[in-house]
Amino acid sequence: MSHAEPGLAEKVARVSRVTLSEVVYRDIRELILAGQVAPGEKFTLRGMAEAVGTSPMPVREAVGRLSAEGALEILPNRAIRVPIMTRERFAELTIIRAEMEGLAAEYAARNAGAEEIAAACGFHEEFAAESAKADPDGAAALRLNKDLHFAVYRAAHMPNLLQIIDGLWLQVGPVINLDLRASGRRLKEGEAHRHHARRIAALKAGGGASARQ
Repeated sequence: MSHAEPGLAEKVARVSRVTLSEVVYRDIRELILAGQVAPGEKFTLRGMAEAVGTSPMPVREAVGRLSAEGALEILPNRAIRVPIMTRERFAELTIIRAEMEGLAAEYAARNAGAEEIAAACGFHEEFAAESAKADPDGAAALRLNKDLHFAVYRAAHMPNLLQIIDGLWLQVGPVINLDLRASGRRLKEGEAHRHHARRIAALKAGGGASARQ
């Protein structure tokens, strides 16, 4: 028994560390997906660890995974940076996103259940309400925008396609953030709201081609 206990303690510690690393990974990933960080923004492991209330180890592991996914860069001085988007990379990602997200919207219109349509409508209404405010909360609007899009993509019932889209958003989330926050008029003028409204209408009507467009 005395020999087993250290082994058990080590296993429990290992599981706890892996679990914590996974939580930190998901938290940082969600910030990037929802556009809560900007291209070129820099961090340190210590600063990120303090922000999430943990030790540097799980943050280091999470950053390593996100770096492999192209969502973060580890600089020579060990600083961590949100990648700077080039015009060429953005153009390529836009083409790929249009194909993949259009495909997901088309199949969502075909396959979405009543509860899934209701969830998408709810995010659409919340986004519209936030955008209509005299001083919209950009961060809240960005989260709702992401939630609405992914409610539609999940309704396609194509998990492999959803995974691809998720990876693409991980790369463009910071640019979406920079664009919408720098162009607050887009929220006030309702450009995004009008696009969302057309998508929701197509979703309700089961119009795959119009949803894709």
